[in-house]
Amino acid sequence: MDSRTFGRVTVTLPTLNEPGLYLSNVTSLDSARGIVQDFQYSDADLRDLDLTDTSLITGRVSGLRADRFQLDKVRLDSVEFDTCDLATARISDSKLSRVVFRNCKIMGANLNGLAMDNVLFENCKLDYASFEQVRATGPVAFSKCVLTETTFTGCDLTGAVLDACTLRLTEFGRGKYKDLDLRGNDLTSLRGVASLGKVVIDRAQQAELAEALIAELDVTFGDTLDERR
Repeated sequence: MDSRTFGRVTVTLPTLNEPGLYLSNVTSLDSARGIVQDFQYSDADLRDLDLTDTSLITGRVSGLRADRFQLDKVRLDSVEFDTCDLATARISDSKLSRVVFRNCKIMGANLNGLAMDNVLFENCKLDYASFEQVRATGPVAFSKCVLTETTFTGCDLTGAVLDACTLRLTEFGRGKYKDLDLRGNDLTSLRGVASLGKVVIDRAQQAELAEALIAELDVTFGDTLDERR
């Protein structure tokens, strides 16, 4: 199986090019049986894509643009999303296993109640996205992603990794972040620093976390008191 390693985390990827596997071109991801398997879905431009109680197993979605993208109670297993525009996506109460989002725009998205196992977000724009009650049940990595003003609330990101990401005003609310690997990122403008107990950083990042905490506490330095009168 193909895999990628980020720090101490190795993510197992979908095996879509193995000998003997043939992906059939499909014109829809909806199915009366509730299962779409061994598929390739390409270059669709949709107003709405709304799937409920559906399983997408072993397939590739590429070049998809959807004004409204909603998945509810969906199982994604061995699926790759490549160069898709899924702005304002809503993905809820779903399970993702061996899933890759690569070169995708998922800005303003709401991801709620997800269980993620071997999931990779690579070179994706996730600005203003909201992750709520998301659990890393296996390896999870964000690599070279833009997470400007993205929020994580009530999440369990134990052992996950953020690698070379843009974390401008990214906010971490209550949750579990033990061994979340933040090495290789600029942490100076993080929000919710007090929630990040037991994360992994480089020694050089201590000053960055301190700067983020000072900004969050809105402290006043004594030598500037006269200037504030």
